[in-house]
Amino acid sequence: MPNQASSDRKIVAGRSIRWDAARAADAYDRGLWIHETLADTLQQAATQTPDRTVLVDGDIRLDCRTLHEQAGRLAQALLQRAPRGSVVSFMLPNWHEAAVIYLGATLAGMVVNPILPSLRDRELRFILEDVDSRFMFIPEAIRKHDYAAMLSRVVDALPSPPHVVVVRGDAGPHLAYDTLLAYTPAPAPGALTAPDPDAVRMILYTSGTTGRPKGVLHTHNSIHALMCQLREHWLVDPGDRFLVPSPIAHIGGSIYAFEAPLLLGTTAVLMERWDADAAVALMQSEHCTHMAGATPFLEQILAAAERAGTRLPDLKLFVCGGASVPPSLIRRAQAYFDGAIVTRVYGSTEVPVATVGATRRDEADLAADTDGRGGLAELRLAAHDAARDGEGEICARGPQMLVGYLHAEDEATAFDADGFFRTGDIACLVNDDYVVVTGRAKDIIIRKGENISPKEVEDMLIGHPDIAEIAIVGLPDPDSGERACAVIVPSSTPGPDVRALADFLRERGVAMFKAPEQVEWRDALPKNDAGKVLKHQLRAELMASGPDAA
Repeated sequence: MPNQASSDRKIVAGRSIRWDAARAADAYDRGLWIHETLADTLQQAATQTPDRTVLVDGDIRLDCRTLHEQAGRLAQALLQRAPRGSVVSFMLPNWHEAAVIYLGATLAGMVVNPILPSLRDRELRFILEDVDSRFMFIPEAIRKHDYAAMLSRVVDALPSPPHVVVVRGDAGPHLAYDTLLAYTPAPAPGALTAPDPDAVRMILYTSGTTGRPKGVLHTHNSIHALMCQLREHWLVDPGDRFLVPSPIAHIGGSIYAFEAPLLLGTTAVLMERWDADAAVALMQSEHCTHMAGATPFLEQILAAAERAGTRLPDLKLFVCGGASVPPSLIRRAQAYFDGAIVTRVYGSTEVPVATVGATRRDEADLAADTDGRGGLAELRLAAHDAARDGEGEICARGPQMLVGYLHAEDEATAFDADGFFRTGDIACLVNDDYVVVTGRAKDIIIRKGENISPKEVEDMLIGHPDIAEIAIVGLPDPDSGERACAVIVPSSTPGPDVRALADFLRERGVAMFKAPEQVEWRDALPKNDAGKVLKHQLRAELMASGPDAA
């Protein structure tokens, strides 16, 4: 297929996206992109299988008919307050209402913007203003954090604040979700215009090396292609049941909770809060067949299953990704869950499920020792200064990839001339097809599946009165995948400790998962002749000194 310059763009539903006509035609020809959207699928499901359960949220079981009716009412309510194409943000735990919001926005021809509930004032204010959100759905409070009060503070600081809707609890000065639905009539047949399948349907923010989060654009069709890949490679059959503990604000959690139940005929079993013992009990009672998560999820689910004396006989597939996944963990889990496939996978918000793992029975060693083979995505290794012999930077291109960033200037170095996304991860190939991630060129820390930009945190902490210089590096951690270590040249003695750094960030409205978990003090930071801090040297020194260095 011919290549096309990475600068080609197209305006769809008022938004500029990257566009390669030849690759788009190929995706349509292969049925990976289609001329319908999830709005059409929801209507068909409500008509053809109205009583089929699509979501389980504690005692609540949502069927196709109810989901369609509630989403239709919400779509009407949204369109009464904002035009098609508007952005609908939500900052919710894994609750069934999030699916209604996701699909209501889809029916209304709007764009969803899931936001992690762990973010705080500073990050939230940036995202809502950057994306020009028109609606923000929140809980009143979760685990002692008052979201309603936080949103009052945030919207007061915005020049064009969104409508704030409280989903559960006292709405206070904001709109109440139940009231919004109760006083809105269901739409008449044909009243809601179908969205363009090539239009942006989701904007997700990801940490970047610039210190400023970037909005990743996905269309109805890029997500549809992703779901086709899961159907083909992840042993998914109609009637299967996904346990969904991963946040629905992630690309993974969102597709298992919102897309798979309609496009693949599955049921999503939601977990509001992760607890491994509760997860095992839920997997048993709900006969869950699939689960995906970062390394800590697999470690803990394995330990909990051993405690409960169950091998989870309904489990067909567990896919594990995020930060480094120990091969020994995959082998232990595969041996214990002997009826399931357990495999490593690799992907990102920009190119979800870039590898599909190794899901055949004869690939057990490859499932443990590699990050899997490519599925829909074309993968190639490009030369990079951080790569050693036989390695290269992973570049990925496929029908499930992003269609650009919200701000086109963020794409300047993100793609190569052939339209491949430059992941910033270094890898080698095994048997010509299987990827093994060996390092990272981008300065990103992945902790419990969450991306952390060291530069963002460094830029905040350099304002601490007791810090003269600071560098934050990621170190391997058996519980979280990676932990953030702050290497500090203090301006006074003693220098700030972990608690002091956390307090400083908390006071400035920064999410606590970004706070360093380890502190090292130095008289100076190693630098090259240009004055750049040599983080690789710091990381090597810290790893050599062992886990008790802090």
